Amino acid sequence: MTFRVNIVKAGWLWLIGGLALFFYSFTQIDLGLTLTRASWWQTVQRAFQQIGYFQRPLSTILYLLILGFLFVFYFLLIRSRGEYSSCPLVPRKGGWATAGAEWLGIWPLIFLTVAILGLAYNAFSYDLFNYIFDAKIVTFYHQNPFQHKALDYPADPMLGFMHWTHRTFPYGPIWLLVSLPISLLGFGKLLPTMILFKALAVASYLGACWLVWKLAAADKKVLAFFAFSPLVVVETLVSGHHDLLMMALALAGFYCLQKKRLWLAWLMLGLSIGIKFATGFLVPVFLWVSWRQYRGKKVAWSQVWWLSFGLMVMAMLMAVYRAEHLMPWYFLYAFPFAALLAKNWLFWLVGIFSLGLLLTYAPFLYYGHWDPPVSAINNGLIFGSLVTGFVTLTFGKNKG
Repeated sequence: MTFRVNIVKAGWLWLIGGLALFFYSFTQIDLGLTLTRASWWQTVQRAFQQIGYFQRPLSTILYLLILGFLFVFYFLLIRSRGEYSSCPLVPRKGGWATAGAEWLGIWPLIFLTVAILGLAYNAFSYDLFNYIFDAKIVTFYHQNPFQHKALDYPADPMLGFMHWTHRTFPYGPIWLLVSLPISLLGFGKLLPTMILFKALAVASYLGACWLVWKLAAADKKVLAFFAFSPLVVVETLVSGHHDLLMMALALAGFYCLQKKRLWLAWLMLGLSIGIKFATGFLVPVFLWVSWRQYRGKKVAWSQVWWLSFGLMVMAMLMAVYRAEHLMPWYFLYAFPFAALLAKNWLFWLVGIFSLGLLLTYAPFLYYGHWDPPVSAINNGLIFGSLVTGFVTLTFGKNKG
């Protein structure tokens, strides 16, 4: 039986899921953090924290329901068969279908998603606070974050809710340069500074969406694959990670390569590497494309995306080796290239793996820590999602 998908209804359901995620994010406000001293907010904050910290089974169930809701939307878009070619987001066997009609609402849906989740609390990661403090070491304490760490300032009130206070600045110098104006514009106040960093995450998301769209020759199906991935949305718009800024700059470099603006392409790649180093793995790809263009030879961009995807998976594995565990946002390194490859089978594999990565937050939400048995459960979830993805892929090929 063929399952019909109504894009407009699915879009509204997606926004409802996004709104639920927005409200849920505030259940994870750290108990030592006060976003604002307004009395009405204090009451609201305590009510949300009551769910997140003192009703953990309920909190975990709510998270799983919201996550399932978002992924149902994501997967339903590829469930319809070829006869529904009027649906512009339906992939067909061997790649994405050329739809007979375009859904002009895809960009408005992206902007509505941003409007809802752009101000969500960074529920699943404390990295945003580390970004703020790293810049604060320069703008407030007038010292070098490459040499000083948060623990060097024990009287600072941020240490009451920060994690990873023992490390010095681990990122590239470009990220520090980007962070400093945000810190200055925040005037030393936590909430305005958080909002500005989240605004940067929003800009990174929109920029990456636009670049994926342009690199895919305005293919809205590819754009939907990337933009509505719950992994991309949660790790960028909610948690505010800067990994997508790194990837947006790398994608800008590829866009410049397509336009044969080599010096600008390398500048974009250099800026990307200066954010977080991982895109240094893309240097061989840029060299290969630059050499072929210099020799006047044609570039097979599908090969470029495959090579880039493989190298960024290697970068992800290197990050896992260094951190000794896989964090969900590491997969953002490779995700844009998976979208650009636009393969039906890769969509399922990547989508199911992304679900497994986001499920790893559930044990933490339930237990309230990352100690055993959380790590063992998470390893099982990640491995299980990979196995499920390959089984689904094999079953789909056999059925087709």
